[in-house]
Amino acid sequence: MLKAAPGRARAATAKEEATWSKGIVVKGGGYQVVREAVAAKRRQGERGPQVAPTKKLVSVRYSPEVIDFFRATGEGWQSRMDEVLKKWVAKQSRA
Repeated sequence: MLKAAPGRARAATAKEEATWSKGIVVKGGGYQVVREAVAAKRRQGERGPQVAPTKKLVSVRYSPEVIDFFRATGEGWQSRMDEVLKKWVAKQSRA
C-alpha cells in the first residue's frame, strides 16, 4: 500500500505495479550482490557479456543462394555455417 495522506494508504495503480515488476530488491551486500541479483533476473535466453569472446564480429558478403540455403535450415544457421567453414579450413591446412 502507498501513502496517500498521513495515516491513510492507497492501493498501487496497475501502471505502478507494472513498473515495480521490473525492479530488483537487494538488501545489503554492496555492488557484487547487486550485480549477482541483476544477472539472476535476466530473461531466459538472454546472455550476459562474454568473459573471453571466442568469435570475432565481421561483416562479410555471401551470395543469396548460400544465405538462403543456411537460413532454410532453421535457428542456429550461422553456427552451422561456421562449422562448415571450419571443416573447410581444416581440410585445406591438411592438404
